[in-house]
Amino acid sequence: MSLIFITEALWLPGNGVGNGSSCTSGGWIKTLLEEAGNERIHLMTLMEVAKPRWYERALVITVQGIFFNAYFLAYLASPKLAHRVVRYLEEEAIHSCTEFLKELDKDSTLRDGVMVVRADEAHHRDVDHFASDIHFLGHELRESPAPSGYH
Repeated sequence: MSLIFITEALWLPGNGVGNGSSCTSGGWIKTLLEEAGNERIHLMTLMEVAKPRWYERALVITVQGIFFNAYFLAYLASPKLAHRVVRYLEEEAIHSCTEFLKELDKDSTLRDGVMVVRADEAHHRDVDHFASDIHFLGHELRESPAPSGYH
C-alpha cells in the first residue's frame, strides 16, 4: 500500500509543473507531462493489483489533495526544493518496488511489471535531480533542454 501512496503523489508534480507557465520551452512541458502520465499508469496498475477498499481509495484521494497543495506552495517558494522532494519520493518508490519484488515468487508475472515501474521511477528520479540542479545553478527550466524520448 505504501507504493500506491508514493505513486499517487508522484503524478501530481509533473502534471502541475508541466501545465504551469514556468517551463514554456526546452521540451520540459512534454517531459513533465509524460512523466505525470507514466506515474498515473503506475497508480492505476497498482490499484488494480492491490484492490484497495473504498476507505483506502478515499485516503488516496485525500493524500493527493494535501500533497498537491503542499507541492504547489513548495514550488512557489523554491522550485529547486520541490524537485529535490520529488527526487527523494522517487527514490522511496524505487526502494518500495525492490521490497515488493522480494515478496513475489520468482515465476510471478507481476514481477516483470514491478521491474518496469522501478526502472521508470529511477529515470524520473534522474530527471527531477537534473531539474533541481538547473534551479540550483540559478537558471530556469526553459533555458535548458529537457531529457526526452524515454517514454
